[in-house]
Amino acid sequence: MAWHGEPLVGFDLETTGTDPLEARIVTASIVGFHDGRVVRQRDWLADPGIRIPEQASAIHGISTERAAAEGRPVREVADEIAETLTGYWKQGVPVVAYNASFDLTLLAAELRRHGLSSLEERLGGTAIGPVVDPYTIDRAVDRYRRGKRTLEAVCGEYGVVLEAAHQAAADALAAVRVAVAIAERHPQVAALGPAELHERQIAWYRVWAEDFQAFLRRKGDAEAVVDSTWPLRETAAAAV
Repeated sequence: MAWHGEPLVGFDLETTGTDPLEARIVTASIVGFHDGRVVRQRDWLADPGIRIPEQASAIHGISTERAAAEGRPVREVADEIAETLTGYWKQGVPVVAYNASFDLTLLAAELRRHGLSSLEERLGGTAIGPVVDPYTIDRAVDRYRRGKRTLEAVCGEYGVVLEAAHQAAADALAAVRVAVAIAERHPQVAALGPAELHERQIAWYRVWAEDFQAFLRRKGDAEAVVDSTWPLRETAAAAV
């Protein structure tokens, strides 16, 4: 059976900001998916330890006050998320995340910030994966389609219902459903094994990043740099 018919795990974070090296976890969800349905789900609400900007609260609905009152320490939350994800990878289950380089890099930065074992260390020193990123795959297989590539927009393209955008559980499930829909529309994606698909995405992301960087420089930003690493960026510069 092709990878999209096997068990998959959706992963999403809602955070304090848009820079994965500086932003902190606010909510998280990991959703197990098989045979077209959710088979398990785990959700977290964290106290990020910093004030949540109003613009971030307006997106995901969690205020600083609520996070402080109801959330668990972000160190504990990050550790549990990492243990859960690496547990699935040890079983060979692909983790699906929309724009995976953001969520996984942010998680890795939180682990480093709090002196916790990295994802790779939890996997015995091996690289993370397999990861399935519908954002990266869709850009590669339908490169010239016009319009936005937000999760909401791509859900619309593939006929996936997103009932509560920017709620971690809803976004995690939608990411899985979009990944399945892409595989069903594009047989060349479905035909790849999870490990090969992971490697293809590394290359696809690099090509996109290099093209986007060249575009920005042509538009006048001579020093524009677009990180081309996927699915995990360097976290040495993570803010304390």
